[in-house]
Amino acid sequence: MQILIVLKVLGLLLSIFSFTMIIPGLISLYYQDGSARSFFVAFAVTLGIGLLAYLPVRKLQSPIRSTDGYIIVVMFWAVLGIFGAIPLYLDEQLNLTVAQSVFESLSGFTTTGATVIVGLDTLPQAILLYRQLVQWLGGMGIIVLAVAILPLLGMGGGMQLFRAETPGPQKEKITPRVGETAKLLWYIYLGLTIACMFAYWAAGMPLFDAVGHSFSTVAIGGFSTHDASIGYFQSSAIEMVAVIFMFISGVNFALHYIALRSMSFGGYIDDAEFKAYVFIIAFLAVVTVGYLYVTQTDDNAFFSGVFQAVSIATTTGFTTAEYFNWPGFLPVLLLFASFVGGCAGSTGGGMKVIRVLLLLKQGMRELVRMVHPHAVLPVKVGRKSIPPRVIDAVWGFFAAYVIILTVMLLVLMATGLDQETAFSAVVACLNNLGPGLGDVGSNYSSLNGLQLSILCFAMLLGRLEIFTLLVLLTPHFWRK
Repeated sequence: MQILIVLKVLGLLLSIFSFTMIIPGLISLYYQDGSARSFFVAFAVTLGIGLLAYLPVRKLQSPIRSTDGYIIVVMFWAVLGIFGAIPLYLDEQLNLTVAQSVFESLSGFTTTGATVIVGLDTLPQAILLYRQLVQWLGGMGIIVLAVAILPLLGMGGGMQLFRAETPGPQKEKITPRVGETAKLLWYIYLGLTIACMFAYWAAGMPLFDAVGHSFSTVAIGGFSTHDASIGYFQSSAIEMVAVIFMFISGVNFALHYIALRSMSFGGYIDDAEFKAYVFIIAFLAVVTVGYLYVTQTDDNAFFSGVFQAVSIATTTGFTTAEYFNWPGFLPVLLLFASFVGGCAGSTGGGMKVIRVLLLLKQGMRELVRMVHPHAVLPVKVGRKSIPPRVIDAVWGFFAAYVIILTVMLLVLMATGLDQETAFSAVVACLNNLGPGLGDVGSNYSSLNGLQLSILCFAMLLGRLEIFTLLVLLTPHFWRK
């Protein structure tokens, strides 16, 4: 590991991030809501420490190695959660503990959307905008943005950061140069955000809320400027705008790029993961709407059912109703849908559709092998055969996922949480979903510092696709 190179990149990224605190600080000054000091102090502390790490080694030139990339990504997300918590902790109106502040910050950056704050409707607009902004930055990943910046600063190794940061079992560049890939991803991300903002505004959402919710919708984050989330607006038009953009944001962004470049939807139609993604969401929506209608649970069964199915399946976490109080199997069904999540290369959480698809195909292959033990049966996604190395990685990921979930569930229960709350909290944080069941259905304010710390680790594991973080805990990594 090149410690000085790691410090250089971390210092640079932290310095860049610090400027995002100026925007809510200026808004606070404009509205005179009393939050400005918190943001400017946080800006000064973050920038100062970032420069202290960067300036002494700024002239050091060395390519970033793969091991450096993993360390930078993991450390940056952890550091980001800590420094992003500073303005939340300093603001007296929030009155948050250190653990609550870090949880709220990390929940935003990992696009989990779990919150410990109650009374969003009465908070200053500066605080509300900051929460939405950190989700937007975390959605595509500030590391991916940095990949486009590093070559301009004479720092190589962008591919190492890109591979460590981007989700999914198959990390493919959509252009020959990784820097150009990062730029294109952010252009698409920004374009979707702007389109979403205007769509919300046109549907009747106030401009401030439209900006804030466009940030968290495209990031598939789930933070809202109101306690009742999207349900606050009581508008079917706004709900359908959210459904459309949550669905789009859960799709592999490489497919969006291909569609824009070719001006054709052929890329979507030919993609096996996309077709599976559409089928899963459609099936979930039909079951949810049908059950709500049969049980007469909701007078607006169609809109409520479709909205919650898309919101939970894509791991966004917006709500229009207390879905955790719905009858029968629906709450658990929706929670289990978050295990699948969005497509690889999207801003969605969960295990990703492609992994679930590969697990199912591998399972079917083993069943056929029991009948035809000598048959050569490649696992295919579409027309493409998947290398055995990828299949092994997917099974390894799934095994690690189940073990981590089980251990964290038991630890949380040992701290005093009931089974329903503990299970749903781990699932919601590991899948970067947000709302759970039981005591964490509405928010996480009832949890203590230890429980929040455990869930912070779960959010980091989910955001970094488990292996990126776990690899740092193996002796082999440090011997390399």
